Amino acid sequence: MSVRVLICEDESLIRWSLRQKFVERGYDVTEAENGNAALERVDEGTFDLIMLDYRLPDMTGLDVLRQVRSIDQDVVVIMITAYSNIEDAVEAIKLGAYDYVSKPFQMDELMLTVDKALETTKLRREVRELRRHLQHEYGFDRIIGQSPSMQRLFEMLRSVARSSSSTVFLRGETGTGKDLCAGVIHYNSDRAPKPFMNITCTAISETLLESELFGHEKGAFTDARAQKKGLLELADGGTVFLDEVGDMPPVLQAKLLHFLENRRFRRVGGTQEISVDVRIIAATNRDIEKAIQEGQFREDLLYRLNVLPIYLPPLRERGDDVILLANAFAERFGREFKKPISRISEGAKARLRSHTWPGNVREMRNVMERAVLLCKGDVIEEADIVIGRADAPRTEEGSLASLNLPPGGIDFHQLENKLLRQALAQAQNNQTKAAKLLNLSRDTFRYRLEKHGLL
Repeated sequence: MSVRVLICEDESLIRWSLRQKFVERGYDVTEAENGNAALERVDEGTFDLIMLDYRLPDMTGLDVLRQVRSIDQDVVVIMITAYSNIEDAVEAIKLGAYDYVSKPFQMDELMLTVDKALETTKLRREVRELRRHLQHEYGFDRIIGQSPSMQRLFEMLRSVARSSSSTVFLRGETGTGKDLCAGVIHYNSDRAPKPFMNITCTAISETLLESELFGHEKGAFTDARAQKKGLLELADGGTVFLDEVGDMPPVLQAKLLHFLENRRFRRVGGTQEISVDVRIIAATNRDIEKAIQEGQFREDLLYRLNVLPIYLPPLRERGDDVILLANAFAERFGREFKKPISRISEGAKARLRSHTWPGNVREMRNVMERAVLLCKGDVIEEADIVIGRADAPRTEEGSLASLNLPPGGIDFHQLENKLLRQALAQAQNNQTKAAKLLNLSRDTFRYRLEKHGLL
């Protein structure tokens, strides 16, 4: 798409000179000889760059700039004037001008400024588009459910999003969607324009986790060759999501408690306290009360985290939400794999309803992904619903009794997650070696890492 430029300049010779140069570059050029004409053009369409004279017949360039900013926040504006004045330049920059050039100007130097300005426009629009995408990805409609427990959850999430300062504690079994809910809270709050930082407390070692959260000073430890800002500092004004906080090491629990109490922290190896405005959303699938009794989690930290507790119900307690989710995943994977699915058979629905879903929504997602791949036509049949391992060892009677499974069953997703982590740790994060330890191909291993959010 051609670059669109608006030249707002009352001197016809300067307008002509700029037009010639921009047309040479293949830009789409629009002219305006006064402020009102320029504002009319901006109302009519979107521009990538505005060249704006400071002194116009009907108003000042600053007046035009103020109104342009209210119409289009992304377009970059370069001010032009024959009267170089520091106060005017400062005021223009405060109002959002990209730069300020004085007449007479060198065309080559001006074009360098234009190139940088257009790159800024591109980046601004990419960021805005990314934000729109994230707000769509984390919209309330992404959480599927009509059961009473889910309706209560929706109400709580909306209330929490409106109050963008309080600490939130998400609790629920593995796979219930705590990470999705954290994103929904952030992107539907006043903090949405600011960063959303996500960290899994069990994914990295204690030393690295402290550095990731709080940052470090140069020379704080071996290989700390430069100062590094942590996630809390980088997320200033936004949100930090601490997943699996129930497994955070005791030393870091103390530092997190200190931060939650006064919103201040020190980088590793630092002496200066840093103050930030960050909302903390923590999540765990662990029995925290039991962990406190066993001395593995601080009771005072629980009090600080538990300002706004939110419980995510397991799938087995959500009734016909099972079928709603199955239909949604079938439609999603049907589009992804270019295999349109018209419906799920009654036999397949009965099988989905009868399962207890220890892995919850995450397990459902995996089951439906497999079902769409196995489906021969446009209807998912009962045989396409493969839950657990299809090739599991069986007794002569065809049952799984010889495996000596515990009465409550096994959370297969959690078990797979632990095996992946153990393999990575044993192979010192060498993915090829870790894949061999599990007798998997490297591609299969990477696919499973991605599925578990370990990449």
